[in-house]
Amino acid sequence: MKGAKVAVFDLTTSRPTDAELMELMLGSTGNLRAPVAVRGTTVLVGFNADIYGDELG
Repeated sequence: MKGAKVAVFDLTTSRPTDAELMELMLGSTGNLRAPVAVRGTTVLVGFNADIYGDELG
């Protein structure tokens, strides 16, 4: 995938539909985008060095 696409959801204020989340989390082959990191209540799908640095330290 080309380009840096970042989507941020605060599920306490607004919850997207499962279909919307799946569309963002799945790649063109239908598999979950890699890598996936879970820390507490934060889920990171795909890779963005800036976001990983901010969220995981």
